[in-house]
Amino acid sequence: MTVTLTGGERRAVARRGTAPRPRPRRRVAPYLFVLPALLLFAVFKIYPIGRSFVISLHKSVGGTERFVGADNYTRLMHDPLFWTALKNTAVILVVQVPVMLALATGLAVALNSTLLRGRALFRLGFFLPMVTGLVAYGIVFSILLGKEYGLVNWLLGLTGLDPVPWLTDPLWAKVSLGLALTWHYTGYNAVILLARLQSVPAELYDAAAVDGAGAWTSFRHVTLPGLRPALLLTTVLSTIGTLQIFDEPYVLTGGGPDNATLTIGVYLYQNAFKYFDFGYASAIAYALAVLIGILGVIQFRLLGEKS
Repeated sequence: MTVTLTGGERRAVARRGTAPRPRPRRRVAPYLFVLPALLLFAVFKIYPIGRSFVISLHKSVGGTERFVGADNYTRLMHDPLFWTALKNTAVILVVQVPVMLALATGLAVALNSTLLRGRALFRLGFFLPMVTGLVAYGIVFSILLGKEYGLVNWLLGLTGLDPVPWLTDPLWAKVSLGLALTWHYTGYNAVILLARLQSVPAELYDAAAVDGAGAWTSFRHVTLPGLRPALLLTTVLSTIGTLQIFDEPYVLTGGGPDNATLTIGVYLYQNAFKYFDFGYASAIAYALAVLIGILGVIQFRLLGEKS
């Protein structure tokens, strides 16, 4: 049996059978659009990272670079100042970060309350420290906490208390650094937690109230589980920021007194731009990157969603 097609049907079949293929120019166009970003990323990110690793395998001897392999990394294991810097950084991480995140969580809950009037103004006020320059607020705190002419010690003197050596005593220097970090970053983390808190369905609180749950029970079984992704994010970001901390201890105390506030960031800076030992400084940077990666994996395992 033979089927005869009309002229219009033949043209339609021909059009369907010879559908235009994408032109090569169209397939290349997306890559051309992202090419500038890729080039910038390669020049200012990938190349410096790779070059830093190459430098970490060299040492300057007599003004020339000599390949020393893993000697700089071996030196790390026997460097008491590196371990002092690591211990100081760990103290800040273990003490200051949990306190800051606890305050940020409480602040987020308070700012989310319908009983609070002018919430937008309070949110802005608590976030403003974050937009203050790191060096600027470090200088402000160094002035406020000065032993002789600092405002804080002047106020303490009005109450009959002796001046506190905020920046000249090893213990109080760590306390001062923790206060500065808490003031600067608490509002920032509170805003992140508040954004997540506002996405928690109100029906969950209503159901908890119907079941007779009080404020603490609702916070424990509704608020905290709802904040879990944001808490993971703020914990990871705070960990990375603390391990890389440089501006605050450098401006406030310069790593002193007696290396009490010497952090890994300050020690890296000293080796690179004070002693011009760029190979060792690069090794410190890579050791820090590995440490951040390990802690990040641990935090995701502990705080991440359980499957």
